[in-house]
Amino acid sequence: MSIKSSIILRPILSEKGTMLSEALNKYVFQVEKQCNKLEIKDAIEEKFNVKIKKVATMNFKGKNKNMTIKSNGHVLRTRGNRSSWKKAIVTLEEGFSIDLLGGEA
Repeated sequence: MSIKSSIILRPILSEKGTMLSEALNKYVFQVEKQCNKLEIKDAIEEKFNVKIKKVATMNFKGKNKNMTIKSNGHVLRTRGNRSSWKKAIVTLEEGFSIDLLGGEA
């Protein structure tokens, strides 16, 4: 496994992401927090064999979460954090597309 393949963690499949891909040829991925736009561009071009026009990135800070569990008549309260993450929106050149689902139609 190369370093470039570990940069892309997963595609983000949402209603907004689907609308972006259909209308504007943009695709959304969750990527490693430490990588920059050039590394993201190289990794996606190598993995999907496409040409990229633009990469936009956003950092999301993890939230604090509280949870209450009732067990055997006792109430347990715990506190934790969600992890921080980074999102990349990739704009492809004309004529290129990425099949994220990869299923047969």
